[in-house]
Amino acid sequence: MATRADVARYRENLKEERNAVILYEKLAGLKGAAGLPELYRKLAETERRHALVWERRLAEAGVPVPAWRADWRTRTLGWLASRFGVGFVLPTLAGIEQGASSRYDSQPEAEGTGMAREERSHARLFRVLSGQGSGMEGSAVARVEGRHRSTGGNALRAGVLGANDGLVSVLSLVMGVAGAAMESQAILITGLAGMLAGAISMAMGEWLSVQSSRELHSRQIDIERQELEESPEEEKAELALIYESKGLPPEQARAFADRLLSDPVHALDTLSREELGVDPDELGGSAWVAAGTSFLLFAVGAIIPISPFFFLAGMTAVIWSCAVSSVGLFMIGAGITLVTGRSVWASGFRQIVFGLGAAAVTYGIGRLVGVQLGG
Repeated sequence: MATRADVARYRENLKEERNAVILYEKLAGLKGAAGLPELYRKLAETERRHALVWERRLAEAGVPVPAWRADWRTRTLGWLASRFGVGFVLPTLAGIEQGASSRYDSQPEAEGTGMAREERSHARLFRVLSGQGSGMEGSAVARVEGRHRSTGGNALRAGVLGANDGLVSVLSLVMGVAGAAMESQAILITGLAGMLAGAISMAMGEWLSVQSSRELHSRQIDIERQELEESPEEEKAELALIYESKGLPPEQARAFADRLLSDPVHALDTLSREELGVDPDELGGSAWVAAGTSFLLFAVGAIIPISPFFFLAGMTAVIWSCAVSSVGLFMIGAGITLVTGRSVWASGFRQIVFGLGAAAVTYGIGRLVGVQLGG
């Protein structure tokens, strides 16, 4: 016997599934679907089957089945897609599907229906689509965007920003202590302590992030392995949909998926890479390497404003600290332009303004506090 909470859950599930049907059918009818209308129709048909499950549940509970009606979010997304193109709403749809990917994992009525697996499949599919940056076929995207730097650019960006964190944070700390008129030896010790504390914190954060990602990827691969053993044909159909989303004709996508999954040795590896975007051998990289790299990058940036205090004292050391930090800030700004393509001079001087601005604020606060404490 369904409880009131069950009925409310059935209604919510039905509403979400119907909204998905309406939206996907809308996308399938748009010119901006970029050659993928059949894909959106298949998604709509899957969501329609899910909706029928909850309609039957409501009917069995003796509750009237509500009329079909799209909510405001669905209507808005449909309008935006028709006005600006499907690619405009793909990131939002990817987020929605990701949130819905675990909706049925703990609902007993969904057991044995395949709905949980299909929702996870939709989330992965939209992750692929949104990663293309538009609704274009994958082959076209590869041709047009081939000159864009992604993986290397992201690594470079992370490295530059790690050094920037160390430089700006420790420069601000050193200037704050200098403003309080502390001795050069105390400034040096404080700066080194700040560098060590910041580098350790960054390393721990990076280790936790990468390790958590590895554990998540490992769990996803285990789920994929189980689904491959239990429902090989459905996994094949899912992989074919992904290749369709990348621009292959439906027949060719199905043939390609069939050929890839015919070898059990490579089937899981293929599914992990294509559906999850995960290299089973790497799982996102080593957490210890990431932590060590993060520690080193922060320390490299942090040592710059501290270095003059090893050799100089007083205001002379403060001035030299600002000077060498300005050089470091300019180099960081210039490094960012390798990713952004902006002017080296504009980016470099902007970085100097922001970094020295933060140092000036902390110096002023330190000066004020030092005067107050000095009485």
